[in-house]
Amino acid sequence: MASITQDMRYRLSLIHYADKYGVSKAAVRYKTNRQYIYRWKRRFDGSIESLRDRSRKPHHHPNQHTDAERKLISDMRRRNPDAGLVVLWVKLMQRGYSRSIPGLYRFLRKQGILARRPPNPKYIPKPYEAMSYPGQRIQIDVKFVPSVCLTGDAVNGIIKIPTFGGENSPPCYA
Repeated sequence: MASITQDMRYRLSLIHYADKYGVSKAAVRYKTNRQYIYRWKRRFDGSIESLRDRSRKPHHHPNQHTDAERKLISDMRRRNPDAGLVVLWVKLMQRGYSRSIPGLYRFLRKQGILARRPPNPKYIPKPYEAMSYPGQRIQIDVKFVPSVCLTGDAVNGIIKIPTFGGENSPPCYA
């Protein structure tokens, strides 16, 4: 980066003030502590680039994937490009992989080799079956009413449509 940030200018003015008036007065003036000033004085080598923020990313981690595991994962992904996460993990476990599924997911995401989901197939509506005779698609449901539930004229064969909630239609629970 070629740009000089505000923080770098602030640290440079802090160091110059501390060289001229002392660290304690610089700490009071810049409302910071002396350890902060000593840290930047120690890091300053004459160029403003030395006052840039350094990366906080660790160089290594004791639990990071080994080179053998990385090679195994990349080989398996190359052989099974469309396999899902769990399927890939099971195949890796059969070949000696010992990590968890979330650990594998984080590694695949970081490497950019997650499985690509195939697009859903386009919906093609099916044509209706042609009718061969009139009334083919009509469905009539027939309800069987037990004779125990029939009352009055309905027992003799005269069908009367009851009105629900009226006095003439007692409920039947057969």
